[in-house]
Amino acid sequence: MEAVIASVVAVFGTLLGSAVTHHFQSRSADRSEGFARAERLRQERIDAYCAYAGALLDYRRVLVHSWFVRHEDDRCGEDTPELREEVYKSRYAAQEAMFRAQMVSDDPDVLDLSERIMAEVTEIHWVEDREALTERRAATRQGIRDFVAATARRVR
Repeated sequence: MEAVIASVVAVFGTLLGSAVTHHFQSRSADRSEGFARAERLRQERIDAYCAYAGALLDYRRVLVHSWFVRHEDDRCGEDTPELREEVYKSRYAAQEAMFRAQMVSDDPDVLDLSERIMAEVTEIHWVEDREALTERRAATRQGIRDFVAATARRVR
């Protein structure tokens, strides 16, 4: 009888040990998976925010170049189909990067800031004089820096 009780206690102890081990390993795996998921999202946000800032800089550069061609370039003095195509392509790339950044962000401030800076950069196309261009260039440069600073704080 003692042998049966000892065997039952041994089996019960083994089962209890296995159950406890399984529970702790499961919790550890869940924590590891959660950490890995959070780190992947963080990296995706960094990539998306950097791509958007870079696309904005390129869009801004193309718009400024286009403005100078249309307003001050004595060589051609007017828009060319190639330059318009470059403006369209850079705007498309900036919008695509903005949508990607918005998809990975859960912060309404980042969403608003991304829309606002896109609109500010696009306004470069419509300015009429050199002084307004200089002001818009400074404002958009600061806007892009503000976007980078705001998003950098959220991915640390």
